[in-house]
Order: sequence, then C-alpha cells, then structure tokens
Amino acid sequence: MPAEEKPPGLPRVVLVTGVSRYFGGRLAARLASDPGIERVLGVDTVAPDAETAERIGRTEFVRADIRNPLIAKVIADAGVDTVVHMSVLATPAGLGGRASMKELNVIGSMQLLAACQKAPTVRKLVVRSSTSVYGASPRDPAVFTENIQAKQSPPSGYAKDASEVEGYVRGFARRRPDVIVTTLRLANMLSPRIDTPLARYFALPVVPTVLGFDARLQFLHVEDGLDALCRAVVEDHPGTYNVAGPGSLLLSQAIRRAGRVPLPVPSFTAPYLGMVVRQAGSIDFSPEQTRLLTYGRVVDISRLQQEFGLTPAYTTAAAFDDFVRGSDLASVLSAENLGTVERALRSRWSAARRLVESVRAGGPRS
Repeated sequence: MPAEEKPPGLPRVVLVTGVSRYFGGRLAARLASDPGIERVLGVDTVAPDAETAERIGRTEFVRADIRNPLIAKVIADAGVDTVVHMSVLATPAGLGGRASMKELNVIGSMQLLAACQKAPTVRKLVVRSSTSVYGASPRDPAVFTENIQAKQSPPSGYAKDASEVEGYVRGFARRRPDVIVTTLRLANMLSPRIDTPLARYFALPVVPTVLGFDARLQFLHVEDGLDALCRAVVEDHPGTYNVAGPGSLLLSQAIRRAGRVPLPVPSFTAPYLGMVVRQAGSIDFSPEQTRLLTYGRVVDISRLQQEFGLTPAYTTAAAFDDFVRGSDLASVLSAENLGTVERALRSRWSAARRLVESVRAGGPRS
C-alpha cells in the first residue's frame, strides 16, 4: 500500500529505545517484520550483539544516549512519528550501579519526552512501565485497577523510577494533547533469556520466604508483553493499561511448581530477606522485591480486555510453567539431590539464625 494511502493510525517511522537488550530487540524485530511500517530505528548506548543484530532484521541501529539532547536531532532527521520507550530498566546490571540506572531511567526519559514535545512529526508515544508503580504493602487492595494509587509510594529503586517516569509522561500528554499516549504497566516477566533477580530467586535450590506470609503474584509471558506493545504501536489505544497473565499464584505454589524447597525465615526479619537471599545465591535483591515477595501484588486486566481488546494468551500459571520448562530447572527433590538439599537447608538455617541474633542485638541495617 502506498504511504499516502495508509490508514491514519498506522505508523510510518518508529523509534524504539533500549533495542540492544533482549526485550527491546524482540519488539524491534516484530515491528521490522511488519511490511506496513516503512522504517524502524533502534536506539541504544551500545551496539546489539551479533544475535540481536541478526534478529532485528531491517531495523536501523542508531548509537545514541537518550540522556543527551541530541536525541531530538535523531527524531527530527528521521521524521519519527511513533516513539516506543523501552529504556526504563529494572536492574542496574551493566549500568555501573543504582545511580547510573536512575539517571538513565529518569533523566533519560525526561530528555526523550522533551525531544518528542519539540518534534511536530511525533503523533504517538508508547511507554513500557511496570505494575511495580503500585508498590507492595500490607494495606494494599486485593486487586489494583489503573485508577488506584499506591498505598505507600515506592521509596526507592526501579518502582520509584517508573512512578516518576509516568508522572513526566502525564505532563507530556497535557502539553501535547495531539499525541496519542499509551502507558502499559507490565507485570513481572520471567524468561530463560532475561536475567532478573526474580528469575534467579526461583532458580535457588532452597528459596527463602517470610514466615507467616504467602504472597499472591502475577507473571506475564514475554510473547504477551510483545503482543500488547505491538498493538499499541499499530493501533490507537490512548490511556494506561495493566498487562498481566490472568489469574495469580501464591508464592508457595510457584516454589513447588519450580521444584524448589522453601526456607521460611521469621517475619520480623522481612526487611532483611534480601540479605538472606544474597547469602543463598549471590542475588542483588532490592527492598522493593522483598516487599513484593512478602505482601504480593495482583492487578486487574479488565480494561486491557475490554478497551484495549487483548487477553494475554498465557495465564500467570502458564507463564510461570513455561519459564520453568525453558530454564530447565531440575527438581531438587530428586533422590540424588536430597543430600545437597539437606546440607543447604542446614546452612541457610544457620545463616537465618545468625541474622536474627544480629538484628536483636541491634546489628545490620539496610
């Protein structure tokens, strides 16, 4: 179809940030495979590896830092009409620490939005956000809808970054009412191809949990996340949408499905669960992830189904099971592993007891 005959909602030139990471690269590959989209530009601070470069096909890679005002020149020169912001990152791995992560997430988003505001060609903005903006606390409702605010604003980490970015996006939408703005709050994704603290947590042979709590959790399959993002690009769906696999899993159910062994620790040590997890498997576990595994979080996806017109193909349980299969997690309950599990349990209990004694004595604070 000639460009001038394209439907009004179909994008011509799409810019995707964070293209060198797995999820951003997968999205760029999907968009590049759509013959109705003339150009796909992939932006990142580092070049994609060989596998990602092959996957993204005709995507034009542009080495650029969204924290630099020069990103406005990239958008203007290419005549970008649709921007997909994928560079709000959940972990500081490879970024030089939490300070660099916050700078990329928040300052980078501000610069990108400023560039979009100045570009007359931009008509659509799609932002990947997270259900972590709702936080996790004992006062939470059973289910979060898009119009419910967090009972406790995320004090730090990725959740706070995502919340701040959403605030800037709302400000951009007020200043550019002619631009269609879609914010997708994605639930936690588990994939063998994405290295996250939560994926490492469920891969531990002995999994620390908080005694007396059994958090309700939701997961999202990568393919369903990509489906939602692609539809937001090629269709017009202004607004904010929760995106998660239908249903939920208790933490205890997830641990059993993964074939792991739970290790409950006293509830008053919940703020220090991250320390125990780091001892168990060298995982950089943040306080926000500890709160999630203590209190849980479930979101309502009715708006996604009714207004956006999408029901994820994978339920929460199916998404988790697919992660377990793809990760090839051998059950630690097999006969040959029982001795290892017994030794690990003894070691973790000793670590937990030392931690409790330290806390009672006015020890470590985090």
